[in-house]
Amino acid sequence: MGPDTGYDADTWQWLRHAACVGVDPELFFPVGDSGPASEQAEHAKEVCHSCPVERECLEWALTTNRTSGVWGGTDEDERRRLRRRSDRRRAPQSSSTRARQSSAPGGSRRP
Repeated sequence: MGPDTGYDADTWQWLRHAACVGVDPELFFPVGDSGPASEQAEHAKEVCHSCPVERECLEWALTTNRTSGVWGGTDEDERRRLRRRSDRRRAPQSSSTRARQSSAPGGSRRP
């Protein structure tokens, strides 16, 4: 990858240490979400959980919006939930939302 993509060789440095290097890439892209595909995803996650760069892989998958496959020990649904949670934390509350929360029973204790 080069300057047009926004990535350079250093961006991929963590991949050299990944536990998945040398593993069939298809393991990380199960077709479906039940039965054999579910078992395949769990096996892929086991590989990830033994990986010294699992965190970097997950951060990369979230940053680049990977929507398929197992990355950093997470599947598509898990990454979607992580993104939503992160987006909610970053989204500034509007003044009307703050006013409703402070006037509601319990005041500012509501999430």
